[in-house]
Amino acid sequence: MAVVTVSSKFQIVIPKDIRKRVELKPKEKLVMIEKDGVICLIPQLPVEKMRGFVKGMRTDDIREEGDRF
Repeated sequence: MAVVTVSSKFQIVIPKDIRKRVELKPKEKLVMIEKDGVICLIPQLPVEKMRGFVKGMRTDDIREEGDRF
């Protein structure tokens, strides 16, 4: 687990060991998702690389009933 500090400009630094594990490169984009006060950063990948990346993921707790149309 890594602890980061939010700067006065609301910026954070992603720790080096995490950047290496997820192979994050400079200028890559991240998708930010917030749910119930938890923030997740997900690398935005080209569609070709996304095939199967959520295999085995539970989908029953992703959205609240009120969020559905």
